[in-house]
Amino acid sequence: MISAFWRRTSRVFVLGIFVVMTACTDTLERSEVVYDNNFSTLDLAGFENGKLFIFQRDTVAGFYHNDEVSVRLENLPTHNMLKVTTEILVHDSWDGNPDDGISGPDYWFFGLDNTEIFRTTFSNSPCESLFCLYQSFPNSFFRQNIPKSGAIQTNLPGLCLFGAFSNYTTRYRIEEIIPHTNNEVKIFWNSELRQEENPDPVCDESWSLARVTVEALVVN
Repeated sequence: MISAFWRRTSRVFVLGIFVVMTACTDTLERSEVVYDNNFSTLDLAGFENGKLFIFQRDTVAGFYHNDEVSVRLENLPTHNMLKVTTEILVHDSWDGNPDDGISGPDYWFFGLDNTEIFRTTFSNSPCESLFCLYQSFPNSFFRQNIPKSGAIQTNLPGLCLFGAFSNYTTRYRIEEIIPHTNNEVKIFWNSELRQEENPDPVCDESWSLARVTVEALVVN
């Protein structure tokens, strides 16, 4: 009798948790892609500080070093969330998290309008048992993850300083869903890279945009 009672009680308790969780779950009612650009058509409409170059036979936007680049989108449909997906290429000798005042941290961040949404670090450094320059991605700063964590492609050559070496450009996809209701938006990307002892820091560390996709969502 006691065993049966506790089995019934457990089922009721689990069902109650499920009902509460279901009631608290947001529902996606509508999703519309309002912007999608892999730069293959050389389209930089709406961009500020937009520039193009060829990397590995693909056209990308870049390359940038502590430069803000942004795109302004207008006439957005009715929405209460924006999903922003950015694919970036991290070139050459990014050092990740170390805060030594000389070579790091190497921050990358993006935001909407005047608000920063996501800040992280990347590392292209080899990681050995006795030496590893950790990065924060796929988490925000400050988390300790091994170099190239969360990457979608790692076998690309560097761009400049390490252009003759493989595995010195890493491709990442960053997705964020942000509350937003205005009919226009400015999306910006930037970095704070440190390389105090290098006479050509732009050649040493840079990044490019490989693709940008924006979806307008209605979530209730």
